[in-house]
Amino acid sequence: MWQECKDLQDYIVGIRRDLHQIPELGFDLPQTQAYICAELDRLGIAYKKNRGDSGIIGEIKGGCPGKTVLLRADIDALPIKEDTGLPFSSRHEGKMHACGHDTHAAMLLGALRVLQEHRGELKGNVKFVFQTAEEISKGSQVAIKEGVMEGVDAVFGIHIGSILGGTLPSGTLSVIPGCCMASFDRFAVTVKGNGCHGSTPEKGIDPITIAANIVLSLQEIVAREIAGTKPSVLTIGMINGGFAYNVIPSEVRIEGTIRAIEEPVRQQLAKRIEEISQNIAAAFRGSVDFLMDWGAPPVINDEAMSALAAEAARKVLGDENVRTSQEAPNMGGEDFAYYLAEKPGAFMFLSSADHAKHTDVPHHNPKFMVDEDVFYKGSAVFVSIVEDYLCR
Repeated sequence: MWQECKDLQDYIVGIRRDLHQIPELGFDLPQTQAYICAELDRLGIAYKKNRGDSGIIGEIKGGCPGKTVLLRADIDALPIKEDTGLPFSSRHEGKMHACGHDTHAAMLLGALRVLQEHRGELKGNVKFVFQTAEEISKGSQVAIKEGVMEGVDAVFGIHIGSILGGTLPSGTLSVIPGCCMASFDRFAVTVKGNGCHGSTPEKGIDPITIAANIVLSLQEIVAREIAGTKPSVLTIGMINGGFAYNVIPSEVRIEGTIRAIEEPVRQQLAKRIEEISQNIAAAFRGSVDFLMDWGAPPVINDEAMSALAAEAARKVLGDENVRTSQEAPNMGGEDFAYYLAEKPGAFMFLSSADHAKHTDVPHHNPKFMVDEDVFYKGSAVFVSIVEDYLCR
């Protein structure tokens, strides 16, 4: 079946280009949902719309009883102004598919089209989910509440792009057994002081000075409190405060992210950020409000399902284009982890990095692009996995 995906390359590219022009954020993706539903209707594939967001869950029932495999695509975009110059660039100002989720949806639709045409040959069922809010690490939990994992025996997903810093050639697929991605969490520290005029700082409590000390001190957690053998990251991405050059404000807000591949390290990072922030603020006569916005745990692939996915991918891509190991953990995060916490499965990476085509730009960048030539390969890997899983 998977070989038929080659003939769908133009179909998949067309869908991706349509979706690329209508990026939407978070849970509410009405145009994206409407587009995908219209295509599912055209293909005669049964589905339901989620009650809690714009996600879509459906199922192709096979001609014979058997197991059920779940295929997932995320469909939300990012709050980024596109700067690619593509003729099908985003029509939504300040929003962009800068992480390839438009491609994920297109590749899944390509796979579903083939599987639907051959549903009578399937010894089992294929469930699918078009998931919202991956970028804020919340959509998979909504899908699970909507019942996506009911009756599922295994789950698979693919992420496209400039994987591992663009070191893998375009068309290479990576499927790593065990932990393949880190946890993904956000923290916010609101530093509270007492505003006053800049000429008389002694009359106030300066939250900017407090925030500066907190930012510098937080970097010592990974450097001095986490073993060098345990990969972890603490990054400050935002600092906001003040409204005039000669006025000390009353508040400053700091936001950042932590990444870890072990749960105890994840918990230690969160605990120490709160403790250090509170104690530094107190030392300077201020205070802090601390928020830990838990995202997703580490992505841990099942060894048997990773091996099955790798073998299925080799049929499509060839032995030389499938990798099953990596030199260092990927410190990116993915809420696909919640599916893997429920059932065995594998999360894969399909490289589209080609310097000559300018598709080796990092994710979440205004110039992010993907190599369209690999699209049918993603669909074919999905179909090949289904064939092997349901018919083995």
